[in-house]
Amino acid sequence: MSTLTRTIALAAAMLAAGTAVASAHSVEDRQIKQRLAIEQGRQTGSITWLEGRRLRAEQQRIMRMERILKADGHLSASDRRILAQMQNDARRHIVAEKTDGRRRLGFLPRVGN
Repeated sequence: MSTLTRTIALAAAMLAAGTAVASAHSVEDRQIKQRLAIEQGRQTGSITWLEGRRLRAEQQRIMRMERILKADGHLSASDRRILAQMQNDARRHIVAEKTDGRRRLGFLPRVGN
């Protein structure tokens, strides 16, 4: 199963699972969109292997922070602001990497995710 197929399957599963809190759902929606943007950049070559690793690690940090903030069962307004700021920063990083002009060299095999 290709990485793109796994990512899409993960996105579909996360959307189907849903959440009780609408704001938490939007956090998950943004995470899915950002993961798909990273994978799309990897597939097209606009995001290099190392850039992809860094961007995915940033997404993992956001998810970890969300779990920590949700430990008491809900997200407060300040928790949502923290996550929104982290996601805004991550989105800027994704766009910057996709448009920085670095490209995977065409003759080298794609290694890793």
